[in-house]
Amino acid sequence: MGLQADIDKGGRALAETFLQFSGIYSLYARRLESEIAKSPLPNHVAIVLDGNRRWAKFHLLDPGKGHNHGADKAEELLNWIHDIGIRITTLYILSTENLERKDAELENIYKLLEIKLEKLYNDERVHKRRMKIKAIGDTMLLPRRLQEILTKLEESTAEYDAMFLNIAIAYGGQKELIEAIRKIAQMAKQGQIEVDEIDEKTIESCLYTSHLPQPSPDLILRTSGEKRLSGFLIWQSAYSELLFMDVFWPEFRKIDHMRATRTYQRRLRRYGR
Repeated sequence: MGLQADIDKGGRALAETFLQFSGIYSLYARRLESEIAKSPLPNHVAIVLDGNRRWAKFHLLDPGKGHNHGADKAEELLNWIHDIGIRITTLYILSTENLERKDAELENIYKLLEIKLEKLYNDERVHKRRMKIKAIGDTMLLPRRLQEILTKLEESTAEYDAMFLNIAIAYGGQKELIEAIRKIAQMAKQGQIEVDEIDEKTIESCLYTSHLPQPSPDLILRTSGEKRLSGFLIWQSAYSELLFMDVFWPEFRKIDHMRATRTYQRRLRRYGR
């Protein structure tokens, strides 16, 4: 992301602030809510939460501040998805590549995640809305404390099925496929399945998202302006609508979430046909 792009983002942020205080923002938000209520919603939305460090850099802040603001924004998102009516949400938090850094910034992220996940465990909204929470990824790569909190979250929400929140952490799309292939190979070796019987459903049953009523996202959204999926949900994204928004994650607002929903509703999905 170049300097000019960062300057452009700053200009847009100032313009948005002006609109918000002028009252135009609230009028536009109500108009958006009215528009998206008239069309079918995406059932499953996946979001790559990108741009925390670049947001902090633009504002001359320590990277930790960016991660803090980004984590707060993820908390707000729980209300937005409920208000709009989206049933399944998958959030890309940390990739397996991120874990290779082994630096002070990563340790700070771990501590922040501990705090936020513990708070989520005690959040009444989760239980009131009957939200099933599950970590998808190789969680054994995470510190034991994080593993314990994630296990508590999964166990306490295991019976819920009204909403689904998937936390992609220590996640790698290629690693997910490798693990699925190994599972299928083991099934074939043990005579549980014939090679000719292996199909799409067999593969999907071995992926991290096999617990979902709809594993494939209708919409995948990435913030920060980067236009790639970075290995996110490689199999599941085959026919997903992709949307790349030129806003850093800490600046992402409910109105941006509604814009993304409206953009999805205006697209004609062909599923390769």
